[in-house]
Amino acid sequence: MTLRSLSANSPGRRANWKALGLSKEDMEKPKIAVVNSSSELAICYAHLDGIAEIVKEEIRKAGGVPFEVRTAAPSDFITGAAKSGAYIIAGRDIIANDIEVQVEGALLDGMICLTSCDKTPPGHLMAAMRLNIPTILVIGGYQPAGQIDGEPVDVEDVWSGSVGERFGAVPKFPIADMAENAVMGPGVCAGMATANTMHSVVEALGMTLPGSAPVRANSPKMKDNARAAARRIVGMVNEDLKPRDIMTPGAFRNAVATVLAVSGSFNSIKHLQATAIEGEMDIDIFQIWEEMSDVPVLSAVRPTGEVRIEQFEDAGGARAVLKRLEKRIDTSALTCTGKTLAENLEGYEIEGPDIIRPVDDPVGPGPAIAILKGNFADTAVVRLGIRDGSRPEEFSGPARVYESSLDCLQAIEDGEIKEGDVVVARNQGLKGGPAMAGGASMVLFALDAAGLAKTTAFVTDGQLSGLCLKGLTVAEVSPEAATDGPIGKVRNGDVISISVANRSIDIDVPAEELAKREGPGYKTPATGYLANIRQDVHDQSKGGVLLPLDK
Repeated sequence: MTLRSLSANSPGRRANWKALGLSKEDMEKPKIAVVNSSSELAICYAHLDGIAEIVKEEIRKAGGVPFEVRTAAPSDFITGAAKSGAYIIAGRDIIANDIEVQVEGALLDGMICLTSCDKTPPGHLMAAMRLNIPTILVIGGYQPAGQIDGEPVDVEDVWSGSVGERFGAVPKFPIADMAENAVMGPGVCAGMATANTMHSVVEALGMTLPGSAPVRANSPKMKDNARAAARRIVGMVNEDLKPRDIMTPGAFRNAVATVLAVSGSFNSIKHLQATAIEGEMDIDIFQIWEEMSDVPVLSAVRPTGEVRIEQFEDAGGARAVLKRLEKRIDTSALTCTGKTLAENLEGYEIEGPDIIRPVDDPVGPGPAIAILKGNFADTAVVRLGIRDGSRPEEFSGPARVYESSLDCLQAIEDGEIKEGDVVVARNQGLKGGPAMAGGASMVLFALDAAGLAKTTAFVTDGQLSGLCLKGLTVAEVSPEAATDGPIGKVRNGDVISISVANRSIDIDVPAEELAKREGPGYKTPATGYLANIRQDVHDQSKGGVLLPLDK
């Protein structure tokens, strides 16, 4: 008998569970964690308690014993209020740690994760890889948007409109009216922002049942998916089907191809890299991204185009995208169904060609997201969307350097930034932010509202919301300013050149001179958990994980 089995069947454990109402028979059944990030703070999580009850009931019917556990529930619009949004990306790793403490600490046999807003899908995937016990994810779904005068209005309209109004842009409706109508129920932001991108990633990785992403929150379809997943997790435990059997290098290539095909959020890059590292996989997501760069855009969901997320779901969603990419991806990859992706896709027919286009008749050429390198960055990310010539892809100009997003916003308001400038907002990286705090997304919307998005370039070591797709914007520059990267040493007037064709970003300063310059160090103080982040976080190439990687 192993130490694990002795602990799992200890008398003290049985005594505690008997007091919770478990029978002798229950003690021998698979113990399943129902990982719930429910929160009364944020609408994206508000419905998950009801879904948890459905899941627990179905697990019992399938012969398992459910234990509901809770995690942190970071939401951009709510928990992003303090510290310039520093708690958002920081919340991802807390979720993984919460799960480890509760699920691994209790030696449970498997887990079903109710995955919702941006940071829960990667947090769940990271924990699944770390614990490597049978795991399946239930997609929490997207919120219904409202209407004004018959025209759809969603949270992107509220955010972009409120920032734009400050800089002279006229919103399509009064901001107060849009705020009243943009969110009409629970679920994540509508559109192909980070949450729906990551939901699609989860399906591409094989970690949720086919046809799960995206889905209308609280819909009959979502509830049916939850019941099916609850039954399936008991089967996965009995089969000992684990995340590291499913999330193989081929599965990660499938996920990258899916993000590119839907012009999804580039935040998925660091989340995929972090998940791979948690699984002790020696793969470079940045390299895979470039290898898959010929994948075209097959669906123009907002903010890339005008397709709404409801239309994308009705056309087949992630499953239809994978079907379109069938000849381009690794269909031998195993999935949570116990079958390969090829078997899951066999016989599936896409409903209509207009919303999710064939590979040979795409919305636009690839890549929708590109990785840039050069003497200015080891890696940097640019989201291109539909490459129809409406955004510049080659740019060279003098740097306008700002030590914070607030300084940058003030400069835009004061008319300091001119056409041809390369606007640099720094000190917003994983360590400098810390945790990528700083509000770079607001700068981008402000540049757009001021009519400068297409005549300037914007460069930052911070991250952007998945809702952001305007102008030539280079984000997540690594190494960051706080770790003496070139972005911390650039000065006003230095010429920065960006070339999507060459996948390059360079600064026209001799290496010897750049080496002599001092970087800004830490411009923003960090206390509490954020100080822990600053001390322990790894750079973009390691997905921003907090794990010790030198063991």
